[in-house]
Amino acid sequence: MSNKAYRIEHDSMGELQVPEDALWGATTQRAVENFPISGIPMPRQFIAALGLVKWASAGANAELGLLKNDVAIAIQKASLEVAGGSYDEHFPIDVFQTGSGTSSNMNANEVIAHLASASLGAQVHPNDHVNMSQSSNDAIPTCVHVSAAVAIHEHLLPALRHLSATLKKKADEVGDIVKTGRTHLMDAMPVTLGQELDGWRAQIDHAVERLNDTMGRLTALAMGGTAVGTGINAHPKFGDKVAVLLGERTGIDFKSAESKFEGLSSQDAAVETSGQLRVLAVSLTKIANDLRWMNSGPLAGIGEIALPALQPGSSIMPGKVNPVIPEAVAQVAAQVIGNDVTITMAGQSGNFQLNVMIPVAIYNLLQSVELLANASVCLADKAIAGFEVNVDKINAVVGRNPILVTALNPVIGYELGAKIAKKAYAEGRALKDVAKELTDLSDDELDRLLDPAALTEGGIKN
Repeated sequence: MSNKAYRIEHDSMGELQVPEDALWGATTQRAVENFPISGIPMPRQFIAALGLVKWASAGANAELGLLKNDVAIAIQKASLEVAGGSYDEHFPIDVFQTGSGTSSNMNANEVIAHLASASLGAQVHPNDHVNMSQSSNDAIPTCVHVSAAVAIHEHLLPALRHLSATLKKKADEVGDIVKTGRTHLMDAMPVTLGQELDGWRAQIDHAVERLNDTMGRLTALAMGGTAVGTGINAHPKFGDKVAVLLGERTGIDFKSAESKFEGLSSQDAAVETSGQLRVLAVSLTKIANDLRWMNSGPLAGIGEIALPALQPGSSIMPGKVNPVIPEAVAQVAAQVIGNDVTITMAGQSGNFQLNVMIPVAIYNLLQSVELLANASVCLADKAIAGFEVNVDKINAVVGRNPILVTALNPVIGYELGAKIAKKAYAEGRALKDVAKELTDLSDDELDRLLDPAALTEGGIKN
């Protein structure tokens, strides 16, 4: 953008200078000057949603006979170019702007009107044509839902399915290996690596289920509610037509919200979605921390697995390699949980017929979706798929675990079992040797009852 040449634009408040090569108009320029706060523009996915919503709105207005076909075609062409990212530099307004997102809505209206006017060879008005049948108060909440739904549908859900598939594949590879289970970080009854990985996979699959359930509410659109939810200046069928067109364009089953008053005044669906992302962040933290513990060592830690060596781990200790991917994933989770707090506070800011913290809510929501999608792929491809199992170390530990005495409880009782375990711990002896000494069980019976692999199958061993 040139900082030297300007043109004069005007809006309802009067005239002001706009950079000559800018596609926006006076209202956008006022917002640029009013909000020099963070230097962070609205997210790419949100700009794409603005373009899609303006495209669908022009199509709906044309179908309803409210907008001339040639004007609608010019608007739709420009809108898709905006959606595709061709003019992102012409969307400079800060995230921290007017709480309704009116500035961003007018930014889209002005840029699209400028492009459409040039294409049509006639004047296309940002309010009368591009914003026809709309208000910022229904268009921006609609863009929140559209951008989040598209990001989840196209990026996060595929990433989670990939992570789940990677966990299943790894479980198939190493699933039969028996290891020491741990509760309270202390030795417990044995499990297989397959069982451990299956627990992680179930967490991810449940995250997919939760997000799919939430999508049923996230795909309900406020469009058609206009200024306060009553639908003033909009055709009664406008909202339904916009939803259908958006569905055809994105492959997502959008629908017109039953209550436009809720759609304008609340961000409950965004808060719910963020809550599901928070649960996913908690799940990923659990998986990342388990991997870090299992990889710890290699000599003084648990050392059950070796994560792929991706980079030197220290600027001073040669040969040190750290679990960098699980660490990065844990940091992503912390950011997402923090984002959820912001989104929750934004959701509380619905006053009467409008929520006034929408821009910061969608900024954080889209960031959470993007971070979780990228982190899930990294975790799958750079940690889980390639970790190697230290079978010798696992085997050296699992058979010596005094907690295996638990399997003898139905035969000898809890108190004698505790006595055997404590003696084995104190004397550093094999559990079987102490049990043979303190019970009348034979070698064959003890081998059968204390077999670690059999104990991973549960049930009472007779």
